[in-house]
Amino acid sequence: MTDAADIDSGLDPQAEIARLRAEVEALRARAEAAEAAADYDVLTPVLNRRGFVAAMQRTMAYCSRYNVPAVLLYLDLDGFKGVNDSLGHAAGDAALVRVAGLLLDNVRATDAVGRLGGDEFGLLLLNAGIDEGREKAAGLKAALEEADFRYDDRPAPLAGSFGVRAFAGQTDVETWLAEADAAMWVRKRGR
Repeated sequence: MTDAADIDSGLDPQAEIARLRAEVEALRARAEAAEAAADYDVLTPVLNRRGFVAAMQRTMAYCSRYNVPAVLLYLDLDGFKGVNDSLGHAAGDAALVRVAGLLLDNVRATDAVGRLGGDEFGLLLLNAGIDEGREKAAGLKAALEEADFRYDDRPAPLAGSFGVRAFAGQTDVETWLAEADAAMWVRKRGR
């Protein structure tokens, strides 16, 4: 039902409803995009810590419910400070993007990769145990060392230390992360 004011002002009520619906849809799409962006690293094409922790929580619940194995890999880049110091922070950023891409290229679509902070990354492998995790870590370590990363035609060798920790019924994400981080430090110090 239209009222006299709408008729007098020349407004078409159906057109106004369509305009408002389109505006609501645009706002909904923006809100979804903002929510998705909140889980992704601002620099690299992987999850940020918040998104990775959420993926870990889902995986832990799934593994507990269905008795499915999972393994967490914790990567700390070796010598990364040297890349920043010798080639600059833009080179360091480019190296992080390259590492994230390399990690994504070497995992399944069902796995999760996240940048946990600075030069640390996490990989969460579902339906994989400790042996598969160690094998994956060794393969990724070799892939990092073989990567010919250059910035402004200057070489910047990439390497990393991995900690591997299987899901063993941990009930807290931070505990599982700390266990994998500790395993990584054992490997790093053992060099």
